[in-house]
Amino acid sequence: MLEIMLERQGDAAILFMAGLAVGALFGVAARYSRFCLRAATIELGGGRIGPRMIVWLIAFSSAVAATQGAIALGLVDLSAARQLAATGSLSGAVIGGGLFGAGMILARGCVSRLLVLSAGGNLRAIVTGLVVAIAAQASLRGVLSPAREWLAGLWLVAGGEGRDLGSMVGAGPGIAASLALLALGVAMAMGLRMHAGGAGRILASAGVGLAVALGWLATAFIAARSFDIVPITSVTFTGPSSDTLMALINDRALPLTFATGLVPGVVLGAFVVALISGEFRIERFGADTPLERYLVGAVLMGFGSMLAGGCAVGAAVSGGAVLSLTAWVAGASMWAGAIAAQLLLRGLAARGLAAGAI
Repeated sequence: MLEIMLERQGDAAILFMAGLAVGALFGVAARYSRFCLRAATIELGGGRIGPRMIVWLIAFSSAVAATQGAIALGLVDLSAARQLAATGSLSGAVIGGGLFGAGMILARGCVSRLLVLSAGGNLRAIVTGLVVAIAAQASLRGVLSPAREWLAGLWLVAGGEGRDLGSMVGAGPGIAASLALLALGVAMAMGLRMHAGGAGRILASAGVGLAVALGWLATAFIAARSFDIVPITSVTFTGPSSDTLMALINDRALPLTFATGLVPGVVLGAFVVALISGEFRIERFGADTPLERYLVGAVLMGFGSMLAGGCAVGAAVSGGAVLSLTAWVAGASMWAGAIAAQLLLRGLAARGLAAGAI
């Protein structure tokens, strides 16, 4: 059936529709579950595992379980994915991940969270997201690219087995999927016990992870059946947001790719949930939400994500789901950077030196 659709509609249209569908699922699930890495790091930094931490654990473990399970069953081959096959940067993962985590705290949300909040009428998130996209483009091809390239080149790691965490520890996809399923079961049980939003929110949290797995499967299936070179990718937001913004500015028509379908899909899905739940409302900058703090955070996230190889979802979840070494290092660095930033802000606030709540 997919072959017929590719022949009739073309690779670009099918990729765009796949991105739109995966993005819509992610937007619905992320909005309903309140998926947010920043909120999870604040809980962990406060010395507790709360509802937001449970949401993140369910999303992450479901992404790993579904992705590795599909590989184990022979449904998909993801060895050609950039996060595994291309040369990676451990220095970029550490430094970029730390910068992204700190920026996420300052901007009160990672890139995916900003998209979801934007769909609910949050003008702060819209402005911050635009600055993230501009900073990312400047880091990829513009004035910040020399600094990114230099930092990334400090510690490189070869693609293939050099970036495959499963091969390095001797755990195949079957073992990885089993361990992730165990972690998923424990996280769900903890969520039900602490009443972390009820069964609906727990299922929506798993939906976030399933959207990541579906992204991998969709692009891999299309790549295997296409006569053209199709990048195997999944849910990530800094690069696609930047590409979509640049395309809208420079091109008369939006190029049809998985990435350009992903961003509007997320906004559409989150917008529908915001309307149905009655949560849609306009939110602006105020005295306790200073613009300068958001702008600094946006620049750190834009530069950090390009250096780390992805955002909090693109690296920490999507890259983590394929067991990419650099993705796991970047994810851990994001957690460390976020916790360090919030502790610093908390200390400054206690001394009356920082504006705005954490």
